[in-house]
Amino acid sequence: MKKQTAMTRDWIATARTLSEALPYMQRYTGAIVVIKFGGHAMGDAEAMASFARDIVLMRQVGVNPVIVHGGGPMINDLLARLGIVSDFVRGKRVTDAPTIEVVEMVLSGLVNKRIVQAINEQGGKAVGLSGKDAQMIACTPDDPELGFVGRPDRVNPEVLTRLFAAGMIPVVAPLGTGPAGETLNINGDTAAGAVAAALGADRLLLLTDVAGVKDEGGAVITDMNPEQVRELTASGVIAGGMIPKTETALAAIAGGVRAVVILDGRAPNACLLELFTDHGAGSLIRAAPPAGG
Repeated sequence: MKKQTAMTRDWIATARTLSEALPYMQRYTGAIVVIKFGGHAMGDAEAMASFARDIVLMRQVGVNPVIVHGGGPMINDLLARLGIVSDFVRGKRVTDAPTIEVVEMVLSGLVNKRIVQAINEQGGKAVGLSGKDAQMIACTPDDPELGFVGRPDRVNPEVLTRLFAAGMIPVVAPLGTGPAGETLNINGDTAAGAVAAALGADRLLLLTDVAGVKDEGGAVITDMNPEQVRELTASGVIAGGMIPKTETALAAIAGGVRAVVILDGRAPNACLLELFTDHGAGSLIRAAPPAGG
């Protein structure tokens, strides 16, 4: 009897959660949400399946999700197995001709198709592609010393919008085409920000292995504007690996993205918590309202 009572309470709680989520689901119907996926969840089968279920649920309730993924650890592993030694300049890998072949193989092949398969196994209709497909991402070489590394110069989102119209979920590997037609590797966060701006996305979710942007005392800052981000960066509170993520957030907002959230992708159902509950997750960065508004 006690077990049945406990199960009834669980069912009631589940029903209440769904009911409370309704206004948020209505709010995001038709919205475009770009998600940068990487870190811990990519190498963990259970975390990957949980992420895939969240994405399928988002699409089921009318959200248009786009996944842009990384793959650094998998690239490092294959380079090591192939005996390809990398040089580094100012902490960044030099991507020479043999290395870019491995990068494309891992990102467009192994990693991209693993995510596509996980989403499809949960009942979604995912399609894998890279920034090279349909001339989606045109790049400028980032630094001659780094070799085949680029930064997005132009993003044509037409193929993504066509996939939305067909009920598909795009999964994008962060590769682009250079001015001479060469393949260029793009930082995953940077690629996600550029895609989000080109789509005029409602949200850009940057999934990381930390809880969000933290203040001097180590507490997560839940709501910020660009000026606060710049002040915290200048004072050294935002430092290290968080700087590229906040720079991506500021560039995306300047490009027309409504808001960016930096959140812990290791947390169960992180994307759903952010979109469909009042609690939210991580650090939300959005443009400050106009004075007097």
